Amino acid sequence: MTPTDTIYTFDDVKREYEKYILRPQDRQLIESAYKFAEMKHAGQKRRSGQPYITHPVAVAYFLTQLHTGPETIAAGLLHDTEEDTGTGNNELKEKFGPTVASLVEALTKIADVTHKHDLHIMAEDHRKIFVAMAKDVRVILIKLCDRLHNMSTLQYQPRDKQIRISQETLDVYAPIAHRLGLYKVQLRLEDLSLYYLKPDEYQKIERDLAAKNESLSGALKRIQGQITDLLSKTGIPFQISSRVKSIFSIYKKMQAGHTFDEVYDLMALRIITDTENECYEILGYIHANFKPIPGRFKDYIAMPKPNMYQSLHTTIIADSGNVFEVQIRTKEMDEVAEEGVAAHWRYKEGENYDPKKEQTEIEDKLHWFRDFVSITN
Repeated sequence: MTPTDTIYTFDDVKREYEKYILRPQDRQLIESAYKFAEMKHAGQKRRSGQPYITHPVAVAYFLTQLHTGPETIAAGLLHDTEEDTGTGNNELKEKFGPTVASLVEALTKIADVTHKHDLHIMAEDHRKIFVAMAKDVRVILIKLCDRLHNMSTLQYQPRDKQIRISQETLDVYAPIAHRLGLYKVQLRLEDLSLYYLKPDEYQKIERDLAAKNESLSGALKRIQGQITDLLSKTGIPFQISSRVKSIFSIYKKMQAGHTFDEVYDLMALRIITDTENECYEILGYIHANFKPIPGRFKDYIAMPKPNMYQSLHTTIIADSGNVFEVQIRTKEMDEVAEEGVAAHWRYKEGENYDPKKEQTEIEDKLHWFRDFVSITN
């Protein structure tokens, strides 16, 4: 994944949050936060030359992709106002309420501590400080989105800073994204870090992957068609898609002694169904009709990963002789696999939406988060 400095506008953010945030007062909170941040950052520029406001807007956009709530998005828009514009926390509390102010305050404290210790702090200690100070998972979501945008615009920084920030991202931020099951965020952070830390290796894998993709695409379409035909006759509801392994994941396997051609799961098929039982039924049909590779089956449904990931993994040989990984899971498992903890913290709003009830749910989930903090520490 090469860096792409996409410039998001507040209209982009608005279009996304209006899909799931319906209450006028919640929408108003976000709009007010944007106007306030725009005013406070007026005249400030990023190293790219773009107005500074493009950064908090990008952070807010990434937060909408995780379906976070209005207060989290507002805090994302305001996250640099204390540190970079001298805005007091009391002013934020008066204008946007205690929750938004407390999220921004936590982000400011984390930034202050990590900046002071930048050159001396060990990665593990950095992670501990970060997670312990966050206390609220929403702070971590904002910080990860902040780092994701900073990595996406790292090409404007001097080389020594590119290396330092990329190493820190790989050592601190990507592992936290992994622990929270934020798969897409983790992969983007890892690939962007590798792009700056090992540019030659990155580009070689990228070229090899493009060539392999071209040679495998026909075989992939064939086996996808065969599995579709097979499962269509069973009456089991399913959706099938394919994915390509990330460059960083391939790099890690090669560092462990594998050659590029020995990375079996370069391309994987993903089958989504409705129930757990149907996952196992589909696995039975796959194994009965295609040759599975011994020792490559993993049951993460019975034994979920620590970050709540669940799926069945098997590796099969197609009639073309090509090897493909097949992942089988339910829709709910897929949501967690793609969004991790964010799938459980997604802002939900309906006719009976009650902020107090939502707060109770957050408190319940904080028990899980406190366990995460103690494990990380």
